[in-house]
Amino acid sequence: MLLSERLPSAQGLLIFEAAARLKSFTAAAQELKSTQSAVSQQIKALEARLGLMLFRRIYRGVALTEEGMHLQVAVQEGFQQIHSCLEKLQKTRLHQAINVATDFALAAYWLLPRLPRFRELHPTIDVRIITSQGQYDFSRQNVDVAILFDGAQPLQPHAFKLFDEEVFPICSPAFFIENSPVASHKKLASLPLLKLGTDAGQGWFDWHGYFQGRRSQVVPGDPVLTFNNYTLLIQAAIAGQGLGLGWATLVDDLIEAGVLVGLREFSLSSESGYYVVEPRPNEHLNAKQHFMDWLLAERTV
Repeated sequence: MLLSERLPSAQGLLIFEAAARLKSFTAAAQELKSTQSAVSQQIKALEARLGLMLFRRIYRGVALTEEGMHLQVAVQEGFQQIHSCLEKLQKTRLHQAINVATDFALAAYWLLPRLPRFRELHPTIDVRIITSQGQYDFSRQNVDVAILFDGAQPLQPHAFKLFDEEVFPICSPAFFIENSPVASHKKLASLPLLKLGTDAGQGWFDWHGYFQGRRSQVVPGDPVLTFNNYTLLIQAAIAGQGLGLGWATLVDDLIEAGVLVGLREFSLSSESGYYVVEPRPNEHLNAKQHFMDWLLAERTV
């Protein structure tokens, strides 16, 4: 037998719950925006369906029978469970979460400083940052949006470029003053150089590639320090320990704040850059679309 055949109608149970709680058909009718006679007829039909007397008619109201009391508890518990479930589902829909994957450098120096603007626009969306210097396997990782460094022809499908690659030497203000003037490739190569390890760079320029890209015959010497994390290299440059390579957009805020000096006269650009990748393009989430639209707007800021 179907559930709908075993149970009374939801409308009848709603009317019963209101009458039982208010102990009055008239008050229940007012709450439900109905009439006293309609409520009375619904209760009679419910009692007939169940073969039970649920109310005793008393002066100026009604009182529950013992059977009615048991049914009231069950109905109220059932409606409360439905209400709690719906509330939870609605909160899940309203407070969406997205997983955003990128590398340490972009997360620390570009994404995190700008995220407050996104939260101000979309306070109900939780952004979870996943960082790695290695390659992402999207078939094994739950990633909604990725921001990855790649070449002119990105390996990932469904990608659009966030910004191009531009690189130039960076150092602390004190280091710059101490070693000025810096007017040639030869002088650059003679300074203490900070290097990002090949595995950490994911295709970024190293010093040899940088000088070759600048069409210089200068061959840099061995670096004084090598790092497997770009954030550590930046901290070493800020501390005045040497000259590093800075990527525009990532270090612009630090230069503007006076923490670093950028030698933009030695700038080198390429067709590589950061791309926004959508690993599951067929999965339509409002939160994901809001975040991607925001990224597009931010690249022009």
